[in-house]
Amino acid sequence: MSYKPDETLLLRYLGASPTLRIMDFFLDNPLSDYSKNEIAKNLAMSRVTFFKYWKELERSGAVKTTRHIGRATMYKLDRANDVVKQLIKLDMTLSRKTMEKAVEEYQKPITVKQRSR
Repeated sequence: MSYKPDETLLLRYLGASPTLRIMDFFLDNPLSDYSKNEIAKNLAMSRVTFFKYWKELERSGAVKTTRHIGRATMYKLDRANDVVKQLIKLDMTLSRKTMEKAVEEYQKPITVKQRSR
């Protein structure tokens, strides 16, 4: 799976900064946990860039360790973190508003031109 930062509403709205791309990756993949290498690879982000921003996410408590598999440490987004909760809320609001707009567009009446005889 190749990650494209312009695919999500959250990144379109807030920009595709490395920190947001990492958090957005977790929001799009909430059921699994991932190693740092898997995340960087899926984001197509250089290791240098990834680790630069990853440290801050760990310090802020936005990500948490879930388990260890051999030498790999697995991580998930910490959904109990206040900042993460707000980001999830914003993501849901953006999705809802976009869906409402799409429904409005779909429900607009279609104008049919009469053919002249």
